[in-house]
Amino acid sequence: MKTTQAFLLITLFFSLMACETKEKSAEKATKTAAETTQTETPKKVDKATKILQETMKAHGGDLYDQANYQFVFRNKEYSFKNNGKNYTYTVKGTKDGNTTEDILENGAFSRQVNKKPVTLSEKKKNGAIGSVNSVIYFATLPHKLNDAAVNKKFVEETTIKGQKYDVLQVTFNEEGGGEDHDDQYHYWINQSTKKIDYLAYNYQVNGGGVRFRSAYNTRVIDGITFQDYINYKAEVGTPLKDLPALYEKGSLKELSRIETEKVINLKK
Repeated sequence: MKTTQAFLLITLFFSLMACETKEKSAEKATKTAAETTQTETPKKVDKATKILQETMKAHGGDLYDQANYQFVFRNKEYSFKNNGKNYTYTVKGTKDGNTTEDILENGAFSRQVNKKPVTLSEKKKNGAIGSVNSVIYFATLPHKLNDAAVNKKFVEETTIKGQKYDVLQVTFNEEGGGEDHDDQYHYWINQSTKKIDYLAYNYQVNGGGVRFRSAYNTRVIDGITFQDYINYKAEVGTPLKDLPALYEKGSLKELSRIETEKVINLKK
């Protein structure tokens, strides 16, 4: 009798252990499956980000991260050298027999006149930094639109001269957005080529203004796209989304041409 009871107790013990082991195995398997599902589920990308990613790829993509080019803009020689998040921008010009070179390296600015360092007032230094940043920004569009200070939003789909476009709005955070962080931009991205055909912006300094640019002379140099632009003026306060219609009507006044000439890949 005692032997039978002992046998039953032992059997019950091992049965309980087996059940507990199965429960733990099932729990572990469920947890592993959930973790795998979570890992494999891609993060949802909003429409503006997706469009910008396609545009960046069409213009040069990852090639920008290690790019080193030189070009001439309005009789001055510019260069940009990227190394991941590090960069060096330069601009060199000659006037009245004196050669001035500005260097912006990872935010640190310096100027040399006839190869000798000179000191600028804070106001002149900020102006020089803004100038070189602006020229490189437009020459390498859309590369800098991926910066942390950039806020992007899908506006609408529209048609200009029979071609369909996606419209992105871009604004900037005050921190990291530069002294012109209040400016607002619109970019019209060709749905077929994924490239920027038109852009517009408003600015607040000196009474404010509105500009619209139309790209031309698009060329690809060693994988990176460079474009020139016709620069138009609109009335202050004109909504950016209204500019294409005014452009098609011929209601915008041409101000200037934004031309990057003699583009050279310095890595070759």
